[in-house]
Amino acid sequence: WLITEIRNEHSIDLTKDKMAMQRLKDAAEKAKIDLSGLTSVQILLPFLSMSHGQPLNVDKTLTRTHFENLTKDLLNRTIKPLEDALKEAKIETSELNQVLLVGGSTRMPAVQAMVEKITGRKPNLSINPDEVVALGAAVQAGVLSGSV
Repeated sequence: WLITEIRNEHSIDLTKDKMAMQRLKDAAEKAKIDLSGLTSVQILLPFLSMSHGQPLNVDKTLTRTHFENLTKDLLNRTIKPLEDALKEAKIETSELNQVLLVGGSTRMPAVQAMVEKITGRKPNLSINPDEVVALGAAVQAGVLSGSV
């Protein structure tokens, strides 16, 4: 989205500019994280590159609604694996005690809403989604070793 916006507004292709691409990637990641708690973010990238002999400064606003529209295809691709996991485990959603989310992107409100819609349960947000796999592995190791 950001690269397309810049290309359309400034007639410049930044895809071969490694430094600009890294700054764009970092800004996009920060915007994604910030949009988990905010409804809009401002993306400011002063002196991103040179365009027609002038410094290229980027100042864009991204709303959560627009971000969710940009990512809805990716989100929709996660529905079938979730449904397949429940089916393979032979578990009805009514049998779930709680739902834990794994990975940083699960902080996105759209992900949480989709999981709640499918499972009928609000996800448990009290556990850090970046650490939950390690915690589960530690518990499993304890079970396998007989110490838990």
